[in-house]
Amino acid sequence: MITGRIVISCAGRDKGRLLAVVGEREGYLLLADGKERRLEKPKLKNPKHISYIGQCLDEKVFINNKSLCRALRQCEIKEDF
Repeated sequence: MITGRIVISCAGRDKGRLLAVVGEREGYLLLADGKERRLEKPKLKNPKHISYIGQCLDEKVFINNKSLCRALRQCEIKEDF
């Protein structure tokens, strides 16, 4: 199961942004970041247009948008160092 993985968008309007995989539908991934793309309305994206960074989020982070946004921000800080 790939739910919880952190990815970077490689194409589209959200290029370069960190997103979390929240599900799958018909060969596409459902992505959310808690701010622009909420958990209630995730972005449907082709897996070819994303890049995995090798980190995963715990399932308790997906309780609400605020906790998801906070977790992604912490991953972004770790990624810079």
